[in-house]
Amino acid sequence: MEPVRTCIGTRARAPRSALVRIVAQNGRLVVDPTATLPGRGAWLTPSIDAFESALKRRAFRRALRLDSEPDADELRAYLTRIAPARPIATTEQAERHMDN
Repeated sequence: MEPVRTCIGTRARAPRSALVRIVAQNGRLVVDPTATLPGRGAWLTPSIDAFESALKRRAFRRALRLDSEPDADELRAYLTRIAPARPIATTEQAERHMDN
């Protein structure tokens, strides 16, 4: 059984392997591909739409408990590079994983 997480951009539940973990380091958002970096993390669907939604709602600041808005340029560049290559799991797929 694979752990299920909630995307801070879309609020959809998905298997952990379908999301990317984001942490804040020195005031900027950093992708944590191995999910081992220290600190509080947030999970995001690897798409520009989910990223833009999270920025608009100020979800990164809230989820990571930051005092100010973090620099998201590095994360935007990363998502632009990988978004077309990674499939996105739906909430339906996540629920099937939970049932098994």
